[in-house]
Amino acid sequence: MTSYPALRLRRTRIAPWSRALVAETVLTPSDLIWPLFVTDGSGVEDPIATLPGVSRWSVDRAVERAREARELGIPCLALFPNTPRDLRTEDGREALNPDNLMCRAIRAIKDAVPEVGVLTDVALDPYTSHGHDGLVDAAGRVLNDETMAVLVDQARVQAEAGADIVAPSDMMDGRVGAIRQALEADGRQDVQIMAYSAKYASAFYGPFRDAVGSRGLLKGDKRGYQMDHANSDEALREVALDLAEGADTVMVKPGLPYLDIIRRVKDRFEVPVFAYQVSGEYAMIEAAAAAGAGDRDALVLETLMAFKRAGCSGVLTYHAAHAARLLGA
Repeated sequence: MTSYPALRLRRTRIAPWSRALVAETVLTPSDLIWPLFVTDGSGVEDPIATLPGVSRWSVDRAVERAREARELGIPCLALFPNTPRDLRTEDGREALNPDNLMCRAIRAIKDAVPEVGVLTDVALDPYTSHGHDGLVDAAGRVLNDETMAVLVDQARVQAEAGADIVAPSDMMDGRVGAIRQALEADGRQDVQIMAYSAKYASAFYGPFRDAVGSRGLLKGDKRGYQMDHANSDEALREVALDLAEGADTVMVKPGLPYLDIIRRVKDRFEVPVFAYQVSGEYAMIEAAAAAGAGDRDALVLETLMAFKRAGCSGVLTYHAAHAARLLGA
């Protein structure tokens, strides 16, 4: 191998034009998925205290965000409902209501901005009074197979409303295959499944629970069905199962603490892998910027580039609109 001084790696770093020519990884607005929290009412923008700069939007205002996404080149929105407390039940039955908050938002966005993709969360935690992602027995145990049957109907309702991608985030065993079979039976073979395949029981989800109104509802914890953060090989088994059952794409969640998982999944399966830069990650960047500990714009772009470098096809991030503006500048 050529050595110094014949080889000086700094030569290609000296000027911006040269760095652009040799860049190994590219980040564009088309790599971003923008999560939106939807709430009841009209003309509502309800700021979330633990997520500075993020709000809950009424359906009409969510449509405005969809138009904004189109203008910014963001290809897809991910929707999460803040279900009113009086509609949350032990069995999460509101998830199956074809006129629930999620379905109204899907229809309104697809009617107004059909060229923007809509990804929907398939899980019961925004609808249950106990805060778990599934049905719970008298002992507090989350029931896998009974939950799976409800998730299938939830995915069907969302697909009927116009969802382009259904994304089961519940971590029940077998749910991807059951949902795929149901979509095929319904003639909705073009609806994608993005499986939350490696979703870890993480301490980074706190602000999200504020956003969807489930803070304080959770009885116990989710470690019995979400992954242990000590495990890496297990993530590959989860991904393999979801792909075998019909997932089109897979997700690793959270993001930055699990870049090693993203890389392993990409290397092993060579399929589109997505990461969710979750609420706690977003909040830490905002807190660092507010404290003067780092430049917000630089922190946002560097962390998003890290996901792409690790092998992600795209990233769900609350910084999507801000990042798209920076990238388009």
